[in-house]
Amino acid sequence: MTSENTQADQIHVDLEVDASGLKCPLPILRAKKALAQLQSGQVLKVITTDTHAVRDFQAFSRQTGNALLAQHELGEQVVHLLSRR
Repeated sequence: MTSENTQADQIHVDLEVDASGLKCPLPILRAKKALAQLQSGQVLKVITTDTHAVRDFQAFSRQTGNALLAQHELGEQVVHLLSRR
């Protein structure tokens, strides 16, 4: 995970989900629902505050085949960028 925004700022985001304040498994469920709306190759941005979300999104990416492009911290929030497979 990186705290630098430079790489992530260059990625075009097609859809954003704010899952701040939600605990596992709700951020993952929101992401799964949002990814279903996207076409292959499009990018989803998910904002979370759950401390377990970093590992949860890494596991979700491995299990589903959706690429985890970046994860970075913004204060108490973590931004996850996923590309639909």
